[in-house]
Amino acid sequence: MKKLILLAVIAVVLSATQTFAQTGTTGVGLGLDFGDGSTLVGPTLKHRFNSKDALQADLLFGADAVWLGGYYQYHQSFPRTNSLQWYLGVGPQFAFADNNRGTFVFLRPMVGLDYTIPSAPISLSFDWRPMWQLNKDSEFEPARFGLGFRYNF
Repeated sequence: MKKLILLAVIAVVLSATQTFAQTGTTGVGLGLDFGDGSTLVGPTLKHRFNSKDALQADLLFGADAVWLGGYYQYHQSFPRTNSLQWYLGVGPQFAFADNNRGTFVFLRPMVGLDYTIPSAPISLSFDWRPMWQLNKDSEFEPARFGLGFRYNF
């Protein structure tokens, strides 16, 4: 069942990549989520609807779980540069755990920096993204960070 869910999620991400590529700037690459606890690694997708609004989707693996997250982000450029932006965001994240532990639901606010290399279609991002678990034990983990490496098209 978990493999079927994973395949469905991958199909949706690939379909969204083709649709988004026709309407704006989309980046696909590698995402890392690290800090206290396990390091999570997997594909990430970020689509910019305009210079300020973006959606990001992460499919991460680690801690004996598959993590699926989707975030809205508000971007703003620093003065005198378009290649370096700061952003604020928020969205849900779900962890589908192994060993009959069930599904965990998180709220993930974030604040970060996004840098696009002017001479190449590559963007790099770094953010602080604490985790607030909404079900089961309702825990808060402030020491979590994210890195993104994306190819833009």
